Amino acid sequence: MASQSNNSEIAIPNPSGRTITIIHCWSAPRSRSTALLYSFEARGKDTIALDEPLYRRWLQEKIRGGGDDGSNGKSYGISRPYAEPFLKGVAPDDEDAEKESWRWEREKKCFNERVYDAVASIVEQNSSSDGGEGVIFIKQMAKFANLFDFETNYETYTSSSSKYSHEHEQSNQPSHWKHEITNLATKSNIHIRHKHVLLIRDPLSVLASWMGKSGQVHGNNPHPDEVGIVQLLDVYSKIVGASMTKNNANNPNSASTSQSGFNPSVVVIDSDDLAAQPRQSMQDLCSDLVIPYRDSMLRWEPGPHQCDGPWAKWWYHDVWESNGWDIDDDDDTANNTGIHHPRTQKYRTVPPSLLPALRMSTPSYTFLQTLTTSHRQRAFATPPTGKLYEDPRNEHVFVFVGTPSDPSNGKRNRGRILPRDMAAISPFDSSVQGGDATWEGIRVYNGRIFHLHRHLNRLFRSAKALGFENLHAREEIVDAIFRVLAANGMRDGAHMRLTLTRGEKATSSMNPNFNVYGTTLIILPEWKPTEGATTYDNTKGVSLITAGTCRRSPPSTLDNKIHHNNMIQNILPKIQANLAGAADAIMLDVEGFVSETNATNLFLVRCDSGQGEEMEVNVAVEEDCVRNAVLVTPSADHCLPGITRDTVLLLAKELGMQIEVRRVSLSEFYCADEVFTTGTMGELTPVTMIDGRKIGDLKRGPVTSLLQKTYKKAVETRLDWSTEIPPFS
Repeated sequence: MASQSNNSEIAIPNPSGRTITIIHCWSAPRSRSTALLYSFEARGKDTIALDEPLYRRWLQEKIRGGGDDGSNGKSYGISRPYAEPFLKGVAPDDEDAEKESWRWEREKKCFNERVYDAVASIVEQNSSSDGGEGVIFIKQMAKFANLFDFETNYETYTSSSSKYSHEHEQSNQPSHWKHEITNLATKSNIHIRHKHVLLIRDPLSVLASWMGKSGQVHGNNPHPDEVGIVQLLDVYSKIVGASMTKNNANNPNSASTSQSGFNPSVVVIDSDDLAAQPRQSMQDLCSDLVIPYRDSMLRWEPGPHQCDGPWAKWWYHDVWESNGWDIDDDDDTANNTGIHHPRTQKYRTVPPSLLPALRMSTPSYTFLQTLTTSHRQRAFATPPTGKLYEDPRNEHVFVFVGTPSDPSNGKRNRGRILPRDMAAISPFDSSVQGGDATWEGIRVYNGRIFHLHRHLNRLFRSAKALGFENLHAREEIVDAIFRVLAANGMRDGAHMRLTLTRGEKATSSMNPNFNVYGTTLIILPEWKPTEGATTYDNTKGVSLITAGTCRRSPPSTLDNKIHHNNMIQNILPKIQANLAGAADAIMLDVEGFVSETNATNLFLVRCDSGQGEEMEVNVAVEEDCVRNAVLVTPSADHCLPGITRDTVLLLAKELGMQIEVRRVSLSEFYCADEVFTTGTMGELTPVTMIDGRKIGDLKRGPVTSLLQKTYKKAVETRLDWSTEIPPFS
């Protein structure tokens, strides 16, 4: 559910008067919307529930081109056995005709008159009691939206509605009753506010459920409009549009919708959440609607209800057989007749004939689901930072996902830029099937991308070593990078994870011959400083441990110069480091020599001047360090030769340092005067402890400090090492 405020209010002279909240609950026509109707009916006498008061007019307009008697609506593909008596407002001639005639007669009233009656009833109740708040819950179907004015929150009425106009005198028209509601509210010092709720459900579940008892009503052939998910998105759009119109009129600079799509006019709730956790979901819903929650909302009497429309006996079988929501903390869950708990899930087959409707509905559901409370609270744990996003802008970053173009046969690039929570790749993609992908981490500084083409060179070398075919062209990747950076407005302080997978497979298989769609490119940019909770502390330094059983493989087993996505060798040591409270783990090769860490390359500094650890960082000492320090890093036989590693080696050579690239034992790192790591994400990070052993004097050493400064200067001044980002419009 999205946390919301009211959408539209009827102004009254005294705003301190009592309030009536009118809740418009929009949904697809399934039993959970009826269950929610019963929940509100069970709140008590201060709540009135209305069951689809726009239904009769909708059916009437659907069949206007058919026979005058309604012809059961078949001319418009609408099949209802009760169409004729429903439109006439007369009960059908059966055993319940006399007892149920009032239901059919009630439906002859227009929507606004039904609302007026409900408001008047609450006003009358309040006048004979201590007063208080009132609630009117209106069950609305998404397919009725074209009959509803979202700016006024009442039924629409136009002179073109001829058949509807002929049925009523002017005093019974919707416009008349809207004015009557306003007059009654003013006279009774009642403050009326409107709230909108969208009750959504996975369209697969909706479509499958049509094949049950309800399918007999329409011949197991539901019209696509009746599925309701696409229409619910249209309802959301109309509510947001009406809200923007009001806000812009009152405050042209106001923002009515947040980056995530949340709008203060709509509460979105997934009915599966309601069924799984009814009490919590109902409490959240009432909180968002700013009305009191009551436990009575979890239970209702089985069988027909006062609020039921006359069509109920054709549709409401499941709800009539229930006595409320299925609550896990009930004393007797075995005998509970609650509705639609996941424990009572039905396993249904989806006929192929419903696939087009499913394809149409799923994107709308995917978006609406992101507006629910359950989506925002989907995390099971809190990251070490104590918050989901170190930089709040990362909650709404755009990412790029797409396949390559093929000029030889006219296939265009199918890449798209999407919000992070709507981006996805196929479960048939090779990266999902077997970690079959290559990747690069790339940094953005001051309007430039550092070492972009060196990273792309390595990406393509890895892809070639892995035997990828039908690849993205370099120009496509560069263009995609610029596009996604522009979408995010990123020109500095950003890091990109660029992944190139072997692509989507035609079937689940390890065999690359089934990769027939070309490579998949994923560009994930984030606002990420070089120092922070998600990187490293480059001032105070970090501690490392030595990984236990995981060893870096030699080229004879798996060449680590291939920058591949199958990173189990890195993840297991990282888990070990996490459990030990260290930043990372040192990886040894199969013979016990140091290779790298699970995430970075490693350097040690051996100071041969004899001045050792007590040197203070100043110009003279730095010069002495350059003359006497020896910079040592493991050879790349068992590790990835990192681009930052190569950059540091080049800068150290330019500074005149002695450099050794060779096999290095763990004990040499224990005895080093300084140790630091290198990587694109965190640049140069001092290491102050390894396996509990102090390195130097437990702080950043002078050589590390000098190289950090030199590296940062190179980022700023060595423009031939970086690529300029084009201007953003």
